[in-house]
Amino acid sequence: MSWNPALDPHCPTGDEVDSIETLIIPRARDLGGFEVRRALPAPKRQMVGPFIFFDQMGPAEFLPSRGLDVRPHPHIGLATISYLYRGRMHHRDSLGTDQWIEPGAVNWMVAGHGITHSERTDDATQKDPMPFFGIQTWVALPKDHEDRAPEFVHAAPSELPILDGEGKQVRLILGSAYGETAPVKTASEMFYADVVLQPGAGIPLPDNHEDRGVYVTEGSVTVAGEIYQSGQMMVFRPGDAVSLHAGETGARLMLLGGATMEGPRYIWWNFVASSKERIEEVKEAWRREDWNDGRFQLPPGDEDEFIPLPNS
Repeated sequence: MSWNPALDPHCPTGDEVDSIETLIIPRARDLGGFEVRRALPAPKRQMVGPFIFFDQMGPAEFLPSRGLDVRPHPHIGLATISYLYRGRMHHRDSLGTDQWIEPGAVNWMVAGHGITHSERTDDATQKDPMPFFGIQTWVALPKDHEDRAPEFVHAAPSELPILDGEGKQVRLILGSAYGETAPVKTASEMFYADVVLQPGAGIPLPDNHEDRGVYVTEGSVTVAGEIYQSGQMMVFRPGDAVSLHAGETGARLMLLGGATMEGPRYIWWNFVASSKERIEEVKEAWRREDWNDGRFQLPPGDEDEFIPLPNS
């Protein structure tokens, strides 16, 4: 909690303070008929709490035999969470995990020292177009967990705490908020929640976390009289009491945040680390392609191809 990636001593105080510290408009990328919007890292904000990467995937519609096809690739120093609203995708990793990711479930992959995984929509039984929509995030690991053994944890939707009433439904994906705690154990303090608001319904942000952000996935919300539309992320000042209210068509939100890291993080390709030297080490490890005795192995059952190291 000693390092905040956006606060500086020249920030305004008192009446000059706006409740929203940073407004992020994600960058859109077309991946061949499939759009991804990246909110984090952003030019003015690398992280929200420990969340260092935030992608909106879709919405899209995948035809049979055509869809998401992400070949095996490596990670270190982070944990990933792929959360779907619609559709499904096939996760395989070098631990031997073979798991279909489906709406409302938690699939928490801790990279630590190093892991390799693939993500595909390769269901041979798919005969009709498949809607696909979700959020993928990376969480930076604390320094004392950066080199830990990799791990994969699956939690079904029925295992997650749900708060329902007064026009709002909150599904707690990770961490603690609103007096509830999600079942998947994390390495640092955080919260991550899927919130659905009926038209006009309101919700306060958790007040027990240092860093807090909101991403509007669908619909719109009003904060302090200002309207924010889908595809926008707001990051709020620590300690401010903040409430959001849904617009005329309601809203779906992702709430995220937690304690800030003990220091900055470097991010390059799929690697997150507290030092540049660590990233250089894993670049070389992936470049060697030593799947038998090296740092990385390919996922069993998906060993025929992989993503090569980008030019660096």
